Amino acid sequence: MMWRDVIYLLTATKTKNGYGEEVEGDPVRREVFANKKSVRQSEFYQALAVGMKPELVFEIQAIEYKGELKADFEGTVYHIIRTFSNNGETLELILSRFPMGG
Repeated sequence: MMWRDVIYLLTATKTKNGYGEEVEGDPVRREVFANKKSVRQSEFYQALAVGMKPELVFEIQAIEYKGELKADFEGTVYHIIRTFSNNGETLELILSRFPMGG
């Protein structure tokens, strides 16, 4: 399979600020080759019913996914609102610019 696109899966990090409080640090970016796909109409309406708006779908090799909650595509950070695999080898990541629940 030919992988046409590149996305970055983002892993959150924690750091301490000047007051010793734990705060979110810069995420660790990991490059992953992917194929951009269309958002299926059924996926769009199911997500919209619970207040989410799926904007992009990417297919990646399932082994590449480590449970990340965010992805960067072309400089825009998206929330991974759902993952789906029907064969165990590839995984679809459904992305939205808005976080779950608001």
